[in-house]
Amino acid sequence: MRIFSRTLKMAFSALRSNVMRAALTTLGIVIGVAAVITMVEIGNGAKVAIQRTMASMGANTLVILPGAITTAGVNNGAGTMMTLTPQDKDAILKECSSVAWAAPIVRARAQVVYGNRNWVPTYVYGTTPSFLDIRDWTEMAEGEAFTEHEVLNSSKVCLVGQTIVREVFGGQSPIGKHVRIRNVDFKVVGVLGKKGANLMGMDQDDILLAPWTTIKYRVVASALSGGNQSSTTNASTAEVNTLNMIYPELSQNLYVVPTTIEQTDTTHQLRFPNVDQILTAAHSADHVSPAIQQLSSLLRQRHRLRSSDPDDFNIRDMTEITKTMSATAEMMTKLLLCVAMISLVVGGIGIMNIMLVSVTERTREIGLRMAVGAEPGDILRHFLTEAVILCLLGGTMGIIIGRGSSYVVSLVLHWPTAVSAGAIIAAVLVSASVGIAFGFYPAYKASRLDPIEALRYE
Repeated sequence: MRIFSRTLKMAFSALRSNVMRAALTTLGIVIGVAAVITMVEIGNGAKVAIQRTMASMGANTLVILPGAITTAGVNNGAGTMMTLTPQDKDAILKECSSVAWAAPIVRARAQVVYGNRNWVPTYVYGTTPSFLDIRDWTEMAEGEAFTEHEVLNSSKVCLVGQTIVREVFGGQSPIGKHVRIRNVDFKVVGVLGKKGANLMGMDQDDILLAPWTTIKYRVVASALSGGNQSSTTNASTAEVNTLNMIYPELSQNLYVVPTTIEQTDTTHQLRFPNVDQILTAAHSADHVSPAIQQLSSLLRQRHRLRSSDPDDFNIRDMTEITKTMSATAEMMTKLLLCVAMISLVVGGIGIMNIMLVSVTERTREIGLRMAVGAEPGDILRHFLTEAVILCLLGGTMGIIIGRGSSYVVSLVLHWPTAVSAGAIIAAVLVSASVGIAFGFYPAYKASRLDPIEALRYE
């Protein structure tokens, strides 16, 4: 410890004897480290911005659809089996740790009427306020979102997108106004923020949101029609072989007609508890795969499916899009880092250059120290310490300048930046490594000098 302390003191003393040269020597490291910090923070900021954009488009979103029902050998396609319920959504939030949000969705295709204007939105969704969190649509252009209380009460309120504001209300504020959907009166309580088109070119602003209970029980009263037309029975075939066609004069029903008393005593299930889909969001892109496994296991258990039974639901995600965008952001960050690392290498070469000059200038000093008993290891340690100190000082200055540069970039150019503690730690380690790597040869050369020849050097 004492030897290290003495070596450190002598190294600082030698550097103070030529402050200007030491400052110019560290300049390469300062620029290199500052470039690394700035580039990494800009790259991380771009990555975060891309992730936010993807999240708003549904990158972490998992859509759960009902399965397909088969009628007379004809598969009617996904969504035709009524298997998903609001209770499934509640169970997902309670038992799936990788899922952050979940919202049931009841879809409708209906005309929105206001005065003498009308419009058929691309999306008419009955859902809950969690839908806005899943789609990162929490900022409202006007008004406010409906509440869970209004969902429970089947309140006739709705939120509209910017396209509906333009087409139905002529660009005027719709807050407090009433629209009709299938003769059901809805009060507009909020206007969604603008999103624009999605990756498929669909207008995301052409949307109307309302409590799912209202859409389900007051508007559609059934699942959205999505049946396979191939399974539709031919009308001409349906008319053949009926009892009335065989015996036109005979008015007889094939089934027993219930009496008035029987109809009164028989209860009817008027509210079907199924929903068209459940929209969920994982905590992050890394939680998507665990979320799929948890959702599949939970829904199979809730739907009482045996191990041999196929799933009666489908889970869809945007894994490929997420992977592509993440790979692009990561590649951009690595490219910026490689460019910055070139500056570090140039700075390291500059340090080696100056250290070789320093060894040449101080040849007599090295010879004198060896003559009075200094070992080659002492000389090696001394010059190596000088190189490491130069790099660490340059690294510290580079970190300060790099943080300042990224702040100025975000302030002036409005580019997104994100502080990277890992980059700062890496900059310190890289600075020390550069000092050792590029300072070793000059230090080794100094330690191998012949004391007699060194004392004769002019």
